[in-house]
Amino acid sequence: MDLTTRYLGLELKNPIVVSPSPLSEQIDSVKRMEDAGAAAVALHSLFEEQITLQSNELDANLVQGENSFAEALTYFPDMGDYKMGPDAYLDHIRRAKEAVNIPIIGSLNGVSAGGWLDFAKKIEEAGADALELNVYFIPTNPGMTAQTLEDMYASIVQSIKKVVAVPVAIKIGPYFSALANVAKRLDQACANALVLFNRFYQPDIDLETLEVKPDLFLSGSNELRLRLRWVAILYGSIKADMAITGGVHTAQDVIKSMMVGANAAMLTSALLKHGIDHLKVVLDGVVEWMEAHEYESIRQMQGSMSHKKCPEPAAFERANYMKILTEYTPQTPSPMK
Repeated sequence: MDLTTRYLGLELKNPIVVSPSPLSEQIDSVKRMEDAGAAAVALHSLFEEQITLQSNELDANLVQGENSFAEALTYFPDMGDYKMGPDAYLDHIRRAKEAVNIPIIGSLNGVSAGGWLDFAKKIEEAGADALELNVYFIPTNPGMTAQTLEDMYASIVQSIKKVVAVPVAIKIGPYFSALANVAKRLDQACANALVLFNRFYQPDIDLETLEVKPDLFLSGSNELRLRLRWVAILYGSIKADMAITGGVHTAQDVIKSMMVGANAAMLTSALLKHGIDHLKVVLDGVVEWMEAHEYESIRQMQGSMSHKKCPEPAAFERANYMKILTEYTPQTPSPMK
């Protein structure tokens, strides 16, 4: 049975890739991921703010008497708040590459190409096999148009691709007005892969303290459907590889991801919930399902359930929409006793 797949130009032993999380901050954990069956590991993200802060601190030390600079630094968290600074991150890549034989993917999280360009090159030089750009940006300015936002994403990819030779993936969110066109533009900007989708964390309000409270809720398999739908739509219409992230928890989730056309299925919430050894459970489940359904390879199933297999995908979507609405039967409430 052939479990191999190609993602970011890399030959992977199977389609299961660990997505960025605190779990990859320890080299021993990365080694355990490899032992449990991970085909590649995307390291935890280095944030643009960390790079900017380190640069500002260096400038502040070089320019004496610039009190305004010291005040400017207060807008950023203290460097001690970060578990791993930029230089330590590069060393972490080097040590990870020495410790395992699977591909190591560096991750940059930010909103501007200017803050990333120099460090993207350094991540490549540290030995990363590929780079994932995690664009975490909420367009809150009413004056920013959809065109401006889309231009920003394409510009980031183009700028990074000019300075690195390793493959580049870009992780995006689902909240574009014309997502298929955005995917095409990023493909034309030479992104090697699209990672669908970023999870934008939603803050809550503490009614006792009257403060905005950030909460982290891990994903569940129910979040997979949005990813499946869009990968199925995009499959065959862009050259870039695609990875699904957010909602991959089980072997069935991995198989569905492959069938709609993904090259890789990325998971991290499942590992945070069940531990790193859950990777082996998922991989064994994939093999068991393939044997039971007589699939000889991952490539055999990739794209088999995509919209490309449907001659009129738009009509197919409308038909399913109408079918669901017309066949739904409301539950009758039980009579009061």
